[in-house]
Amino acid sequence: MSIDFSGDPMRTLRTTALSAVAAAALVASALAGSTSPAVAAPSPDLSLTHVTAHLQQLQSIATANGGNRATGRPGYRASLDWVKAKLDAAGYTTQVQSFSTSSGTSYNLVADWPGGDAEHVVMTGAHLDSVAAGPGINDNGTGSAAVLEAALAWAASGNTPRNHLRFAWWGAEEQGLLGSNRYMSTLPTADKDRIDLYMNYDMVGSPNPGYFVYDDNPAGNGARDAMTAYYTSKGIPWEYIDVQGRSDHASFRSYGIPTTGMYSGGEVIKTSAQAQKWGGTAGTAFDPCYHRSCDTMSNINTTALDRNIDMIGHMVWLYADKDFGTTLPPTTPPAGANLLANAGFESGAASWTGTTGAITSNTGRPARTGSWKAWLGGNGATSTESVAQSVTIPAAATAASLSYWIRTDTAESGSTAYDTLKVQVVSGTTTTTLKTFSNVGTSATYAQFSHSLLAYRGKTVTVKFLMTEDSSLQTSFVVDDTSVTSS
Repeated sequence: MSIDFSGDPMRTLRTTALSAVAAAALVASALAGSTSPAVAAPSPDLSLTHVTAHLQQLQSIATANGGNRATGRPGYRASLDWVKAKLDAAGYTTQVQSFSTSSGTSYNLVADWPGGDAEHVVMTGAHLDSVAAGPGINDNGTGSAAVLEAALAWAASGNTPRNHLRFAWWGAEEQGLLGSNRYMSTLPTADKDRIDLYMNYDMVGSPNPGYFVYDDNPAGNGARDAMTAYYTSKGIPWEYIDVQGRSDHASFRSYGIPTTGMYSGGEVIKTSAQAQKWGGTAGTAFDPCYHRSCDTMSNINTTALDRNIDMIGHMVWLYADKDFGTTLPPTTPPAGANLLANAGFESGAASWTGTTGAITSNTGRPARTGSWKAWLGGNGATSTESVAQSVTIPAAATAASLSYWIRTDTAESGSTAYDTLKVQVVSGTTTTTLKTFSNVGTSATYAQFSHSLLAYRGKTVTVKFLMTEDSSLQTSFVVDDTSVTSS
């Protein structure tokens, strides 16, 4: 897992408790609105014995291949081939997607269960690669083995899903989510639109465990609440965690797809309050072997692993039969309507692409309205960040404009533009910069700016905010309440 929370000012942890009655109501509401007389199949009790055997196989592969299963190393391909053989034998349709990385060729494995409504895809995934330092049995053998067992258990169940089930094992997550990013960037738009939910499981058996539920994508709050309701119904305390997109769900979240996931903790130190709630040892990392050679079979808490594989099975079974309703065809927006989706960022990164974590509710810089905004820069180090969204300007438009509010502050001084934010329009292969802001003349008060887009009528263009910061002294460019309107 590539999450690193040490010293991260953007990390937020919130503890929430739900009553057992509320938990039961949330689990029931996840299936509310179903028009089918059938009910969801009972949640499975996934086999800890089977998952442990999967982990032992991954350990054996690492041992036979230089002690790791890292991208570009033979242990990774051997891991993928073994998982693929299990899925093929169970009746899945599998695809291997190869891609290049700085460490050599890596691979994604995607497995589809036949049947279910192809217009409503429920996807569950985990990264399969380890770091080069060790075999990666908790990170992320546990997530990979749990997702594999859920897939195999579904195949053996005889159940017929309402929705189409897809499972994935990603390569090169440890190099920056490269596998899941490649999958989503090459997936046709129509196929992206068919994915109703992506669930991500990254480190689910940490030796000094916590139970952290992703809370970084408002579009996925329904699934998030179903997950917390499950834990509460089993008497398992949990905490929300804002992972700021630092695992493979971010590749889906950036396209507006609902996501959720679970994490049992890494190198961050468990507090006394957390130890009192969950047991284990305060003052020690949730996983002291995170990204180390000691991340072996002995680096697993079987109680946490058993609890979490059953939660994963519950979520797969629940959403296999979730009624997502009928997708209505798009309509032409009325004159004056905002053509940008999630224009004020209050749904997180939904509908926007670009730098993970740039769209944030962190209170270090204020939003103009609501809680979320795009905070670009503020690093005080060489960096480039962006947020962007495609939009179609109506061919019949007689006026069209881009508007946004921006707030800037800086630690720079003088009249040299060291740090910049460019407001751009990308049309085909042509990029036009509409305005450039810099550390010179900053204002900690929001101001609105507008630019005509009439030259792009009848075209689909990308509106982009591109920040470049030099090697020292931060400048923060905070954008909120964007709009593209036409008449």
